[in-house]
Amino acid sequence: MSQQEQSCCGESCCGGKQKESGEVRENVRESVREGYAEIARSGQWSGVQSEGAKPAACACGGGGGGCCGPTTLTPDQVAMAVGYASEDLEHLPEGANMGLSCGNPTALASLRPGEVVLDLGSGGGFDCFIAGPKVGTGGRVIGVDMTPEMLDKARRNLAFYRTRSGLDNVEFRLGEIEHLPVADASVDVVISNCVLNLSPDKAQVWREIARVLEPGGRVAVSDLALLRPLPEAVKADVEALVGCVAGAVLVEETRADAAAAGLGEIELVTKPEYIEAMADWEDPLYEKILAALPPGTSAADYITSLDIRARKPPE
Repeated sequence: MSQQEQSCCGESCCGGKQKESGEVRENVRESVREGYAEIARSGQWSGVQSEGAKPAACACGGGGGGCCGPTTLTPDQVAMAVGYASEDLEHLPEGANMGLSCGNPTALASLRPGEVVLDLGSGGGFDCFIAGPKVGTGGRVIGVDMTPEMLDKARRNLAFYRTRSGLDNVEFRLGEIEHLPVADASVDVVISNCVLNLSPDKAQVWREIARVLEPGGRVAVSDLALLRPLPEAVKADVEALVGCVAGAVLVEETRADAAAAGLGEIELVTKPEYIEAMADWEDPLYEKILAALPPGTSAADYITSLDIRARKPPE
């Protein structure tokens, strides 16, 4: 989709292009929804599917091998590789961690007792259940996800979380991150873990983040981003995969979207070690990407994990 099509949203932009733009976005969103429904059912997805399988369809289930890939990181190995401590993982409900992380936004956010936290694309509740004890009895954590299967999984995990933590401060809501089911200026911190790259309208997501944050509220997001545009051959292949780098944009495009939404104090920190870890563990997805890159380059030359901090200006 061209930049012209993305920005074409006024009444003067009529005809097939605007309709096509909306259709393309909805097709992307539906593909993501279907793929993550399958992840919720199977328990994890950290590699590519076998030849001939539907995009993002994972029939192999959980276990050490990931989603049909012969050698991939387990969910806990992914979490440890991107900065989670073992104590963060020890007391999670079973299945909350599905290996979908590309950073640790709960650590990035430096959460404090009493804060209201919103997790965009909360999945099985992984980061919500880590954030809950950090904000304590006076705080609250809201997870939003557009996939009913993920929402069901997260809600089933609530009983375990309440029993283990002694807290009842986490809830999950069905909704799209482009249209958050959250009131204006009601959230202290917005977190998200490897989800914004999946949205077909990232500028709208950043506007929603700014809307729900209280003045002075902050953003702590871990996501995938591009250091330079992917070769067309890679883009054509990766777009068939849910998650990972399919929808990632250039680092500076992320900065521009956050600034245009009215956020300030924007800090972007690239973390190439995530991509390097995937290569070191012979992750099938990154091996497939590497095979399509120009000779002498690696996935880490193009793709990075990105820590994003920003703040809504105080009134």
